[in-house]
Amino acid sequence: MLQENSIKLSSSYAVASKVKDYSQLMKFNLTFMVVFSSVVGYLLVPGVEFNLVKVLLLFAGGLLVSGSANTINQIWERETDKLMARTAVRPLPSGRMNVSEAVILATVTGVAGIFVMGYCFNLLSALLSLVSLVMYAFLYTPWKKWNSLAVLVGAFPGAMPLLIGWAAGANDLSLGGWSLFAIQFLWQFPHFWAIAWIAYKDYARAGFKMLPGSGEPNKYTALQAAMYTLLLIPAGVAPYLLKITGSISAIVAILAGVFFLYRAINLYRKNDVPAARKLMFGSYIYLTIVQLAQLLDKA
Repeated sequence: MLQENSIKLSSSYAVASKVKDYSQLMKFNLTFMVVFSSVVGYLLVPGVEFNLVKVLLLFAGGLLVSGSANTINQIWERETDKLMARTAVRPLPSGRMNVSEAVILATVTGVAGIFVMGYCFNLLSALLSLVSLVMYAFLYTPWKKWNSLAVLVGAFPGAMPLLIGWAAGANDLSLGGWSLFAIQFLWQFPHFWAIAWIAYKDYARAGFKMLPGSGEPNKYTALQAAMYTLLLIPAGVAPYLLKITGSISAIVAILAGVFFLYRAINLYRKNDVPAARKLMFGSYIYLTIVQLAQLLDKA
């Protein structure tokens, strides 16, 4: 009896450990935010009402596609991940999982996610999901070792969830979808530069070139971040001007944009890691508040 219980506990631990590894490989924490953006894009389509089944299907499709892209990203970077403290514990660099298993996971989740988008919504959203996956996994990921334009390349698949969600609801690529895409596209530059500033030593050790100009954390990088946060203020008003959202969300977007700009200016002034960390957290605050305001204030 004691031996049976021991075997059951061992089996349960093995399953839990494997689930944890898959979660790390697919980056579920990061993926949740990506998928939430897709749901926002879908629900902001004029005439689309909240439908729990549809939202869950969109969430599942986005989770699978994003998880596949993240898995491929870690397959590409398994050797460089060994060089960075925060990534060395991932399943592939630590040796807890082999490449073949990761490839199978990426293939199954990618195909399943695109199928969900095509079958449950439309072919346009499925095609955009495929484009997003390919751009992130096969363009952005290797580009990080070439030059800092990787952030520009990565901003396209990074903002694609809004467009995918819009396409899932509207079955077109009208201005409304592009206005939402533009906000998340611009947002990514100060967001990723703040992260790259904080993790500069780790990234440099792995050979990743993520910061603009000389590639070092300096006032030029902070100035670039401030410029993009400034552009976010008019971009945040665009959905209101296109009659997708109401005036309240436009006011919220302006106020959140000013707050985000303040954090970027503070980085320019102080030029240090604590200010970069504040900008990073400020980016999360900005996007969350703006998207929730847009949902609650749909025209």
